[in-house]
Amino acid sequence: MKIAIINGPNLNLLGKREPEIYGSKSFEDFFTELQQRFPGVAFEYFQSNHEGALIDKMQSLNEIAAGIILNAAGYSHTSIALADTIAAINVPVVEVHISDIHKREDFRRHSYTALQAKHMITGHGLEGYAEAVEWFLKH
Repeated sequence: MKIAIINGPNLNLLGKREPEIYGSKSFEDFFTELQQRFPGVAFEYFQSNHEGALIDKMQSLNEIAAGIILNAAGYSHTSIALADTIAAINVPVVEVHISDIHKREDFRRHSYTALQAKHMITGHGLEGYAEAVEWFLKH
């Protein structure tokens, strides 16, 4: 099973950026742990700070990946284009947020991308990515 993890803007700064909210571990370190934890899954990882690059990557995975774990970060709350992409491709998407968006600023409480995703996990730290893998393995 191939699962792609796509991270949006500023997630390249995990481990350095606001560790009280996002933790002190880099995503690259966590990604290595995730690969070890799920040896039967072929993972692909992509991160970009650019909305169009995220769209291009999701489109390139159409009918290739079994699932996409998407943390569109700030774009979750603003991007109709990413939501439209999720609706347009034939790959199920699980949205992940490291922090609990429902307990943050008002503008973060709505996610356009979650409206098109099959499932959303929010507020479980990096462990939310592992929960998303488990969701794909069960569905």
